[in-house]
Amino acid sequence: MKKITAMLCTVLMAVSLTACGGGEKKKEVTVDVEKLAEELLTTVTTDTLAKMSVDPSTVYFYEADDVAKVAAYASSGTTACEVAVIESKDASKTGEIAKLLQDRVENQETLYSSYNAEEAAKLKDAIIKEAGSYSVLCVCDDTDQAEKILKEYGF
Repeated sequence: MKKITAMLCTVLMAVSLTACGGGEKKKEVTVDVEKLAEELLTTVTTDTLAKMSVDPSTVYFYEADDVAKVAAYASSGTTACEVAVIESKDASKTGEIAKLLQDRVENQETLYSSYNAEEAAKLKDAIIKEAGSYSVLCVCDDTDQAEKILKEYGF
């Protein structure tokens, strides 16, 4: 009986120690927000995107106090192309912001699917990445090239 009790205690200790692994650690990256956005703009889309004329927090619905820097560009509405690079003040907010970017894509996909199926397809291939304190949204013509660029930046 003592052997069974000892074995059970050993197994429980091993399981409890592995449960405290701490989870996935966020990547440590440093990104020039404007530079990354500009590179994506000029490389992966054929559309001319303009800097958002409204506060991006009103488009993506993040808390402005949670964000250190943002570079956000969108089409005039004729295409779904969009680039946003957002630096959170605290890396713990990055996941929340990435979720808000996903919500934006889903809303845009619903909108475009009602009148422009080709652009709605771009939204299905939207790239949303996060690393460290940074979240990125890229809806573009060349997702392979966008993925390469983001990989170079540590995403």
